Parts: sequence; structure tokens; C-alpha cells
Amino acid sequence: MIALGCDHGGYDLMQSVKAFLDEKGLEYKDFGTYSKDSCDYPVFGQAAAKAVQSGECDRGIVICSTGIGISIAANRFKGIRCGLCHDVMTARLTREHNNANMLAMGAKCVDEKLAREIVKTFLETEFSNGERHIRRVELIDKYSDDIV
Repeated sequence: MIALGCDHGGYDLMQSVKAFLDEKGLEYKDFGTYSKDSCDYPVFGQAAAKAVQSGECDRGIVICSTGIGISIAANRFKGIRCGLCHDVMTARLTREHNNANMLAMGAKCVDEKLAREIVKTFLETEFSNGERHIRRVELIDKYSDDIV
């Protein structure tokens, strides 16, 4: 199950991502927002992050205008590694090297076609399990003990 969250700036792109997930037969839980009305991205980014953190969802995808704010909001939660990706290479590497469990994108930074390629890559790429990558992820998790 994939947790989804976006603000008004990411709403249209999230609709495209949802259509793509539907085409692929992938299950998701939409934590909003549900319209283009102005709203606050932390509410929706954090709701998606909590679902991943709790194990309710395996991975998450969050979108705002740039992807920056919503990725910061998601990364406030222990165990969340939300990678901001604007191309296929970073989507692949955030999974291979960082074992990211959430993907952030910016609706003003990627178009629908590229977003679908990024999502596909993020969901299909496995963590490398390389020794140095395991060590680095463990260091990230070690120093996140004080985070919510």
C-alpha cells in the first residue's frame, strides 16, 4: 500500500500519479488534499509519513509545488527517508543508496510524463544492500532518535 499526500500546488500532479497507480493495479491510500483550495502542505505530508512510519503503508509519495516543503515535513518522522526527486536518476539512487521509503516531487518541477517515470523507477528499484549504504542508513536512523 502506498501513502499519498499533496497540497493544492501538487493536486493536479497527484491526480496523474493516482491514475498511473490505478493503471498499474497498485493500491494506495490518499491522505489528501482533495481539492485545489489553498492548504498547508505539512498536514498532508505528515499524514502520509505517519502511515509509512506505522507500517500501515509500505511507501509514500508526496507532492507540493517544489517538493521541498512537503519532503521536509515528511522527514520529521523517525524512520522516514523521503527523497526529493526531479528526475529518474535521483529516483533510482534514492532507493538504491538511501533506502528511501517516501518520494517527494515538485509539481512546478516535473511534468506528468516525467512524474510517472519517476514513480515507476522509485517503486521498482530495490535497496542495493551495499555495505556502505547500509552503514549510512543506519547512521541516519541512529541520529533521528529525537525526532517524533
